[in-house]
Amino acid sequence: MSKVHDIISDPTLTYEQQVLSLARLAENMDDSLARDPEWIEALNEEILCDLGEGLAPYRPRYIVPDYKVLMEKGCKFLNIEAPTDIWEATNALLIFYKHVPSITSFPVYLGNFSKLFAPFDTDEKQTKKALRLFLQHIDSTLTDSFVHANIGPEDNRVSRIILELTEEMQLAIPNITLLYNPEKTSDDFGVASVKCMLATSKPSFANDVMYQQDAGSKEYAIVSCYNSLRVGGGGYTLPRIRLYNASLKAKDANDFITHVLPNYVQIMLKNMDQRIRYIVEESSFFKSNFLVKEGFVKQENFTGMFGVVGLAECVNHLLDSKDQNAGYGHNEEATNLGLQILDTIHDLVVGHKGLYCEGCNDTYVMHAQVGIDSDGTENSPGVRIPIGSEPELRDHILLEAKMHKHFVSGVGDIFKFDETWTKTPEAVLQIIKGALTSGMRYFSGYNADNDVVRVTGYLVKRSEIEKLRNNEASLNQVTMFGKGAEEKGKALSRKIYSE
Repeated sequence: MSKVHDIISDPTLTYEQQVLSLARLAENMDDSLARDPEWIEALNEEILCDLGEGLAPYRPRYIVPDYKVLMEKGCKFLNIEAPTDIWEATNALLIFYKHVPSITSFPVYLGNFSKLFAPFDTDEKQTKKALRLFLQHIDSTLTDSFVHANIGPEDNRVSRIILELTEEMQLAIPNITLLYNPEKTSDDFGVASVKCMLATSKPSFANDVMYQQDAGSKEYAIVSCYNSLRVGGGGYTLPRIRLYNASLKAKDANDFITHVLPNYVQIMLKNMDQRIRYIVEESSFFKSNFLVKEGFVKQENFTGMFGVVGLAECVNHLLDSKDQNAGYGHNEEATNLGLQILDTIHDLVVGHKGLYCEGCNDTYVMHAQVGIDSDGTENSPGVRIPIGSEPELRDHILLEAKMHKHFVSGVGDIFKFDETWTKTPEAVLQIIKGALTSGMRYFSGYNADNDVVRVTGYLVKRSEIEKLRNNEASLNQVTMFGKGAEEKGKALSRKIYSE
């Protein structure tokens, strides 16, 4: 049977999921994008990975519109006037979202709800009713858990309504991040966010101080899983290196750092250049898309994202550490080697002049990629400690914090709590504060008994995974990724931390 037939006969795919799958199939039949033999060989050896970006990229991977422009000016192309109340604001955004592309064909960023809706919050009852329908519409139409919204850092009534509805409605979409800043985020708001996180696996906590320092005078946003990108810009591309697979080519740690790693980093950087040049110069996006023409995004605010997975397994292999419980995350030698590897990658990436990213200092940025289901257990997401060998909570956090400094475009870890923590959300907030102060960029958590769970960075429902197991379709198209990540990578079997 053909690949087309496989897609259209799959009972676990909705109609929309079949359409997207067929489109991706067609995109991957093209050969107009230049690809070097070294890149293709590294792909075939599964050392480098293009994360399904296709062979004819016709839009950037991640697009982060400046929704303030919509609120202030409306949109000529979509015949939207600047909204004047909460109903017009939510309606304008819902129309606009349908026209924001990405690698998933859904918008990966929905805006900072706290700020977008605050000017229209004149009646609490009407705001709550409008936002309830707004969230329900998103969950039923933007059916992909990489759809992401922000709240904070300041507290306001809109933020509290979002938290209340998130806990009440138990939706996997959208993903939500609190931009946490100890100077701007009150403890009361922080505790309310922790309660919601334990009940629904969101919001996560982003280190607003670190990310704002990285962004400088520019505004940033957390999008997709936990990717930090410029508002009014985005990420052109996100390939990644599987560090464990690359380490198998090395004679020892020194050979890896001095020869093997630089070789594959340069191959990937060259591929990023080729891909970005194609998107900017050959595709029509930056020439004709209304997002560019009306100033919702600017080409110079985009950058390339250099993805990394499998640091733990790479370090353990190079140190010949067969016991994961004694390797990465458990001894100083492994920590130091991990830091040396990341420093090497960072120097190579920032030393390379990126294409078409003038507003991002002409450099690409490092990203700790969350992994895909086919990685199995051989390449843990980003710089995380492998599932099943996590140390105690304090040691786990401190190790992660050391590894986060270079990942300007996103990194984070997930912590699974037992039921007892729901009685002491204030204690969880203190843990998060300590983690962010120590240098951790992004903290996610959830209760072990939740239906909505965080897989590697995105959210799914356990009940929806069961639908797939019963050969039924799931509305959320990433549920299939969650099922694969659980079965192949033990993604839902993290250590449960008790008080």
